[in-house]
Amino acid sequence: MSKVLVIGAGGVSSVCVHKMAMNAGIFTEIHLASRTKAKCDAIAASVKQRTGQDIATYEIDAEEVPAMTNLIRKIGPSLVVNLALPYQDLPIMDACLAAGVSYLDTANYEPKDEAKFEYKWQWAYHDRFKDAGLMALLGSGFDPGVTSVFTMWLKKHKLKTIRQLDILDCNGGDHGQAFATNFNPEINIREVTAPARHWENGEFVETPAMGKKVEFDFEAVGPKNMYMMYHEELESLARFNPELERARFWMTFGDEYIKHLTVLQNVGMTRIDPVKYQGKDIIPLQFLAAVLPKPETLGETTKGNTNIGVIATGEAIDGSGEKTFYIKNICSHEAAYEETGNQAVSYTTGVPAMIGSAMVVQGKWSGQGVFNMEQMDPDPFMDMLNTQGLPWTVEELEGPVSF
Repeated sequence: MSKVLVIGAGGVSSVCVHKMAMNAGIFTEIHLASRTKAKCDAIAASVKQRTGQDIATYEIDAEEVPAMTNLIRKIGPSLVVNLALPYQDLPIMDACLAAGVSYLDTANYEPKDEAKFEYKWQWAYHDRFKDAGLMALLGSGFDPGVTSVFTMWLKKHKLKTIRQLDILDCNGGDHGQAFATNFNPEINIREVTAPARHWENGEFVETPAMGKKVEFDFEAVGPKNMYMMYHEELESLARFNPELERARFWMTFGDEYIKHLTVLQNVGMTRIDPVKYQGKDIIPLQFLAAVLPKPETLGETTKGNTNIGVIATGEAIDGSGEKTFYIKNICSHEAAYEETGNQAVSYTTGVPAMIGSAMVVQGKWSGQGVFNMEQMDPDPFMDMLNTQGLPWTVEELEGPVSF
């Protein structure tokens, strides 16, 4: 018996809850809460129609710790799955500690008033979770999440050490909109407009946002421009793979996306500091997010594939010298929508959130304290990816990447 409480009602949450309901032997009771109960009810209705499983729904402000604590105590889950906004990570962790329940999320904490996301705030909770005998698992999405598991699987089965690492995130889907983001607009734009950072020779090197562009030919997508940017798994990967000489994160963006984003930046719509409008403080980026298409509405019109993977170079386990391996998943937007009613960007995050939750509630991953994906055995997670809609392939390349 495993009862879980999922917080948040966006596209990722929808996928995760659908997939939990499809694995009723693992998740015997599913509860869903968010600030807008109607969104939870819509997900519950879809789950009921697709799987026959019932989902209990609630209205909650995840930043109100006493209310969150009371809800967790009322439900009594074995795990709280945080699929809300990154700003809400710490309040939900506080509520889990107060209620005595383990915690899982897909993205690390970032403060509302600064586009700076790093693990230090959550790593600082380690002793509190350890003393409480609870587990907090951070970053069980795709990137972060699967990319970290991919890396550690290569290190367990192919490479004794990893010298260079590149994470390549390609969305080759077309949603037909002039400008829209495939996950939460506020978080997406904050990430993209922040300075790029990569790990090199024992430290992070900062470069201008979108300052380095490389074309790469992605399987099932074709040639796409990818841009170097910062992503939080670089921090945890560098911490748990101290031999890394260089680690970089790349994401693809189309020319139309870049054009629109540049204009929005130039006119101040991506600002995260408050401005006065008709006597009230508003955050321009939050207003922009409110008028853009919601990611969870894009599933029906999005066509094409995602291709997300890791290229790692290091010393081969078998003693054959330096080797380079490319491990990746290709996901169809159309197949994701057919199964869960959501596009592949939500799917590729929501499925790993479900799998990470399964690892915890089944006891395949365990511990007391705060943990990252790199600290867990990759094998059971990798096995479940293959059976839950995100199959992966691995191939040996001729040599390290040249870009």
